[in-house]
Amino acid sequence: MKIGKLTSINYSQLKVKISSGIKGSSVNLQGEIYYFGNIGSYLKIKNAIDETIICEVVSIFDSDIHQEKLSFDIESNRELLLKPIGNINKEKFTLGIGIFPALYSDVSIVTREDMEIILNIKDEEVSEQTEIHSSFHLGISKNLINYSIDINIDNFFNIHSAILGNSGSGKSNTIAHIVQEIHKKEGYSAIGSKILIFDVNGEYKQAFKSNDNINVVCYKPNINESTGGYKPFYLPHFLLSIEEWSAFLMATDVTQRPFWSKVLQESYRFYKIGSTSNDEQEKFINYLKYKIQILILSALRQADSDTARLTTAASMLGSILDIITKLNIIKNAKDGLIKDISSLQEACFISYGANSGKLEEQLKIFSKNIKNEIVQEVENQKIKDGEFFDYKFLKIAVDLVLLEEEARGNKQVRGFVATMLTRVDYFLENSDCAFMRNSKNLNSVDNFLESLWGEGDKTQLVIIDTSELSPDILETLTSVTARLLFDKRRGLQGDKRTENPIHLILDEAHRYIKKDYKYTLQENVFEKIAREGRKFSFYLLVSSQRPSELSETVLSQCANFIIHRIQNEKDMHYIQAILPYFSEDFTNKIKQSIPGEALVFGNCVSMPLHLRIEQADPEPHSKNCEISKEWFKDKGKNK
Repeated sequence: MKIGKLTSINYSQLKVKISSGIKGSSVNLQGEIYYFGNIGSYLKIKNAIDETIICEVVSIFDSDIHQEKLSFDIESNRELLLKPIGNINKEKFTLGIGIFPALYSDVSIVTREDMEIILNIKDEEVSEQTEIHSSFHLGISKNLINYSIDINIDNFFNIHSAILGNSGSGKSNTIAHIVQEIHKKEGYSAIGSKILIFDVNGEYKQAFKSNDNINVVCYKPNINESTGGYKPFYLPHFLLSIEEWSAFLMATDVTQRPFWSKVLQESYRFYKIGSTSNDEQEKFINYLKYKIQILILSALRQADSDTARLTTAASMLGSILDIITKLNIIKNAKDGLIKDISSLQEACFISYGANSGKLEEQLKIFSKNIKNEIVQEVENQKIKDGEFFDYKFLKIAVDLVLLEEEARGNKQVRGFVATMLTRVDYFLENSDCAFMRNSKNLNSVDNFLESLWGEGDKTQLVIIDTSELSPDILETLTSVTARLLFDKRRGLQGDKRTENPIHLILDEAHRYIKKDYKYTLQENVFEKIAREGRKFSFYLLVSSQRPSELSETVLSQCANFIIHRIQNEKDMHYIQAILPYFSEDFTNKIKQSIPGEALVFGNCVSMPLHLRIEQADPEPHSKNCEISKEWFKDKGKNK
């Protein structure tokens, strides 16, 4: 239906004069009411090659106020300014304008049929009874009043996406609504989905408590048993790589990381031999004897006098004896070793300032039964990422490696690693790390992943409530879990890579994917997933209230954006820098949005859309506190 004529053309704006026969700001077209006279509504104009130019209303004014001589008169004072958006050619919409319409071209209403072409949303029928769904309902258009906006599932979920906005702007509701919509589908239901939410504020469990169409498992670290709908979550220490250990312990690359690498190797050897048969324990005794021999020989070479050498040797033997006493795993075989060490201690005496080689002689007796081939066999047992060992050996291994370093003359080693060892004590003793110490029958990466997704991989949604974790432990949990899932996907070959895709929803992502942050990790795993994840059907949905604090690498790899209200200028400038096609019009819409409204653009929509996101049902636990209701109460009922 024609509503006016094009009266002025420039590159970024078109001016339209409304026909005098059009009263008000709406028209009835085949029983449908269309609103065209409001800011943000759509109109269309044909060009010379029969393309349909889609435009957005950006300004409305009266020509009596806007003084300008017109080339013709259609007896109306009302005028509109339009911004060209894109064009429809052969039933296909594309952004941008090639050939502009001619002056005095007719201007018409954009109908629902036009919007179907623009959004390109249709369900693909498979049979009379079932259908593979190609879209999900996101919300109601703010441009085309009461028009329902559906989003193409493939275009939204087959690339990384971001949901941004201030606190209270509706991000949690948007995430909950999208996941709910996907799992409301009938017929072919989304039983093949795999979604993991890192729930930093503990709000998403409530949104999925009554959905029978989805298998949901909710986890929480540091609880001893299932409670309040949560199951205990365990991330055993042995799943951490050396880089992740270094990050958790805040270890420096130069000194502390090589030290910790040795500690892990010794812990693994202690576990590997100590957890086997008595015959294997003899190998451990042989290995310990070799270590003692090397330590004493190093001590004897370091000092200049017998007194200094023997004092150092006696001190080391006392420390070694303490270590062995703690090793309950070799209690059946350590008695003889303790006796041999006692003999060495007795040889550390001085008579008239000399030892007369007594310690060296006793050391030869001690060492004569050491089998070097067995020592080599033990040293060849090196830990691999994800291989099980008992964390209880870490402290003993630390003591042994410290002795080795000091025996080599590195007298400052304890000072160099003091801060890291404080973090080791934190891991070993603090209740915040209990979920990392308790393996709960998990002894491999595959075992952990099977436990995460549940028996038979039948779980569609996993929620990990991390609301009670400190920032450093939160970063460890999210990074390690994401890395294990990603490594598993990278091991797939051929068509397996596109089967069973995984989507990570990163709530409050700025807390663990930081911009300009000096990660102890050589490479932040989320940046790696952002760059490579698509190849392995591993996708991120990043949610943040502070986009300016997010990693540029992660945000720049997102191809879909749902942006709620953002009023911080720093955040707005950051978004504009990351997204070069972001215009001043978008900035104004975002700043003026009320909670629940958002601007959507990217691969998932043919053109930027301003809409009101549907309310999740049930809602996540993210509502604001009603202060007045909580403050003002009946005194009689409050006793």
